[in-house]
Amino acid sequence: MPRHPDVSAAAHGLPSGVFSRLAHRIAALEGEVAPLHVGDTWLEPAVGARMQDLDAASEPGLHRYTNPMGHPGLTAALARRRDIDPARILVSGGATGGLCAAAGALLDPGDEVLVLAPFWPLITGVVRAARGVPVEVPFYDRLGTVSERLTPYLGPKTAALYVNTPSNPGGQVLDAQTVQALGAFARAHDLWLWSDEVYEDYAYTAPHTPVAPAAPERTFTVRSFSKAYGMAGNRCGYVVGPSDPAVMQELRKIGVHTFYSSPTASQIAATRVLEVGDGWVQSARDLYRRSGDAAAARLGVDPPQGGTFLFLDVGEHLGDGGLHDFLSVCVDHNLVLAPGTACGAEYGSFVRVCFTSAPPDVVARGIERLARILGR
Repeated sequence: MPRHPDVSAAAHGLPSGVFSRLAHRIAALEGEVAPLHVGDTWLEPAVGARMQDLDAASEPGLHRYTNPMGHPGLTAALARRRDIDPARILVSGGATGGLCAAAGALLDPGDEVLVLAPFWPLITGVVRAARGVPVEVPFYDRLGTVSERLTPYLGPKTAALYVNTPSNPGGQVLDAQTVQALGAFARAHDLWLWSDEVYEDYAYTAPHTPVAPAAPERTFTVRSFSKAYGMAGNRCGYVVGPSDPAVMQELRKIGVHTFYSSPTASQIAATRVLEVGDGWVQSARDLYRRSGDAAAARLGVDPPQGGTFLFLDVGEHLGDGGLHDFLSVCVDHNLVLAPGTACGAEYGSFVRVCFTSAPPDVVARGIERLARILGR
């Protein structure tokens, strides 16, 4: 029970950033930097759905609040595209805001969430901020049935299961059999199922299998205009929940009392991109796949199944200073990578490499520097 000048233990325990120990050095870099640490794209959004394409004359209310559940035009467009009732949709401040709404609505203090690892770096903080407890479950790189991999981590306070496909950082695309088994596991143990599918449009070697059909009564699927359409700065994503309107109402309460609503202009741009952006996605998918395949080939690893990352074990190159010193050497070469520890405690010898965060020629030069550091 904190009192001035103390803050809550939950807030104090959150990391301030993935790169807090190297941030000052990264900020001081000069010349061409290969920023392969951030999950973003060098591409601008589709023409017709950029901010400069909007104006208040043609979009009345552009600078006003919209419905906190989502701009009516956007929720209607999403409902048509997904063939669902608009009441199942909450438009959020990015997919991150959607997951925060789910965590706030579905967790009591001390409730546990099984987080399949390696995982998106922010998900454990999302759970902790809601006073929940993330339980890291090494999964994507482990053998065995779903039940064999997950059961040892179950406890009396387990409330939810977090799944990410295609995976950030590993790029794995879960097959239909695994997805069905995850749904069955959640149902057997009375768990909510949070499915992070922000990279659904970027599956390369196998089709993306949505999770919700495996357990529709308990699944919340989060999606993102940031990853799908290159609109990360707009902060617009959405959650599709079960058909029970009472459950979605609880998420909406959390949304109202945190981000209130995603920016109106961002939602109008998102509505437009649903109309004009399919060709952009197809082109981006081809560009991303070529960049990822080229990076993987140069580094001597398997090409990504999906997503925008490679996840590399650099353990044989770590000295007494561990991963921090390795990342520091990379910074010396104007190369910035994300530490594997941000994706799970068991990944202290890994680095995450984003192959879409800069133009392909910049990425290629950064990958070349990394290959030389690794002696490849």
